[in-house]
Amino acid sequence: MLNFFKKMSISQPRDAHLFDETPKSYNLWQYSMNGRGWFAAVFGYNHAMIIQPSLPNWLGSVHHDGSALYVSDLYPKLGDTVQVRLRVAADAPVTAVYLRTFPDGEQALTPMQREESALPVQWWTAVLPITQPTVHYRFLLRAKDGVWWHTADGSCAGVPLDKFDFRLLADYEPVRWLETAVFYQIFPDRFHNGDPAADPQPDEFEFRGNRPQTYPWGQPPPEDALHPIVFYGGDLPGITQKLDYLQQLGVNALYLNPIFTAHSNHKYDVADYDHVDPHFGGDEALIALREALSARKMRYLLDVVPNHCGYWHPWFQNARENPDAPEAEFFTFNQHPDDYASWLGVWMLPKLNYRSAELRRRIYAGEDAVFRRWLRPPFAADGWRVDVANMLGRQGATQMGVEVTQGIRRAVKETRADGYLLGENFFDATDVLQDGDQWDGVMNYASFGTPLLYWLSGYRQGAHGLHELIETAVPWPTFALLETWQRYLAAIPWGVALQQYNLLGSHDTPRIRTLVGENDALHRLAVVVLMTYPGVPALFYGDEIGLVDQPGVNSRVCMPWDEADWNQDLLAFYREMVHLRRETAVLQTGGFQLLLAEADTFAYQRESVDERAIVIAHRTAAPRPAGHMPVADAGIADGTRFVEFFSGQEAIVQHGALPLPPLPQGATLWLQTPEARGGDWFEK
Repeated sequence: MLNFFKKMSISQPRDAHLFDETPKSYNLWQYSMNGRGWFAAVFGYNHAMIIQPSLPNWLGSVHHDGSALYVSDLYPKLGDTVQVRLRVAADAPVTAVYLRTFPDGEQALTPMQREESALPVQWWTAVLPITQPTVHYRFLLRAKDGVWWHTADGSCAGVPLDKFDFRLLADYEPVRWLETAVFYQIFPDRFHNGDPAADPQPDEFEFRGNRPQTYPWGQPPPEDALHPIVFYGGDLPGITQKLDYLQQLGVNALYLNPIFTAHSNHKYDVADYDHVDPHFGGDEALIALREALSARKMRYLLDVVPNHCGYWHPWFQNARENPDAPEAEFFTFNQHPDDYASWLGVWMLPKLNYRSAELRRRIYAGEDAVFRRWLRPPFAADGWRVDVANMLGRQGATQMGVEVTQGIRRAVKETRADGYLLGENFFDATDVLQDGDQWDGVMNYASFGTPLLYWLSGYRQGAHGLHELIETAVPWPTFALLETWQRYLAAIPWGVALQQYNLLGSHDTPRIRTLVGENDALHRLAVVVLMTYPGVPALFYGDEIGLVDQPGVNSRVCMPWDEADWNQDLLAFYREMVHLRRETAVLQTGGFQLLLAEADTFAYQRESVDERAIVIAHRTAAPRPAGHMPVADAGIADGTRFVEFFSGQEAIVQHGALPLPPLPQGATLWLQTPEARGGDWFEK
């Protein structure tokens, strides 16, 4: 893994609960064997172990991914044939390449043909029959210095595991509109108050001696306030009234935190899956929002909580009152009525038990089930974000997560074929993203945003039940970031990787500007990476105007609508990046290759048949000195001209390297000029 290290050097939970909101260098390549041997070689272990040998430098030039340069059809039908290509440096001592497949459980090795290709690379090609629902493949290279394997996890000498093979899914239907989507997440109570007459009032209910209170917009709540019933009056009419602002920003898809009837401001304690909370304007307000979005060709996702419901949901109240009620089997009572399973022990959130066929019918299987009803007109949501998707259907001895998720997927796709099914998951979700039969994507904390934030602001890790933070003052190494990215990308099909929901923060995490200490250059660096990384970019409301966390509400601050309170330069930057992402095909579906790993700097490219973009990120205040970055192994020929997007500086590749000026803290984005490349590679 991580062949790009061959010429490079390096230097040495979810915090908020629902109801408790409170240059020394090493040449890495000489130690690297598929990205794993360097730990022992650099730092040493006290027990016996195998020291991995070095790999030949030329293996760093071997590249393949699922983009159009390498795969003729990313979404084939069963029975089709697909042409696949492998790129290697022109001077690599390769004598033969074989495509290794695994039809019906038996290994097959197909000789690949070398193309007549121009410097600085050589191309090898083969035809891949699509004979089964999931086709996985890798490459075997015979060279003058030995035999080597290449998988999505990189090049190696040992026989690799099948789980890191490249994958194509037969008859898989992607959510096509995601290619040009940029999401904007809204926490409704804190975005805009469009109808003050609907604000929550103290006489509506009482909770442990506390009553709901609607505070003046943006006023900090009292220190002793019970945060779930601190309201500011934001609602769906308020969102509808601000769609012009969102359209000018350039976003074209909204993700709304829960809007169904519930007692709290966050609505994850759902009391009624069948109606929009009246404080948010009720069902009619959602219909009006849908119509206004459609007029602007914008989409939206609803947030649903099928893992648990609220204590005051009629299902749970019926179950408590009568152990023989039909809804009693929806829950797990250890001792009726007050000892029951709940989400992470929060008594107000009783966990739903999917062993009940009737529960499955009401949530997703029935014709009028929750997951179906809201996708139909007049609400016509464009998909779902599913809360705590990693815990759904999982309860001790009962492990029905796959069955439940697949059932939800059937319901969504039968109702709306292009509906986006997004699962919340803070951890490794690669096992549920393998075959395209569960989630379309997940909130990409673990494999995108969290590693980037570790690199920018330091490692900081908590866990439910752990009363401390695991953190270090040592900057998170560049190799750790890039290894994490590459490994997660290697573990899922490329077509699925393009559908992951990439984010820098949400209602459950600190704001990006808070994490980087309000450093404008690092904030912008993160946004450039967000808009250029494989997957679907998503913004959290207010990040574009410079919002930071505030005491008492954390990241869930009120959106200020006095433009004097906005960071106008940052807003202009966001608009520029959003529009670039939506208008630049290579940033939407282009391939991905890591190019550079230094102590405080990394670079990668996105490439397509006729476009290329190089992103270089530098995190320290001291500029990176001017110098040449080798790019020949990335297939970039001498004479290729690049223009830096923000400054307009030009650079031309010479002698296999891109000459770079001094790079200040932040990110630079180098776009290949159109005349430098073109042609249909699969017809040559």
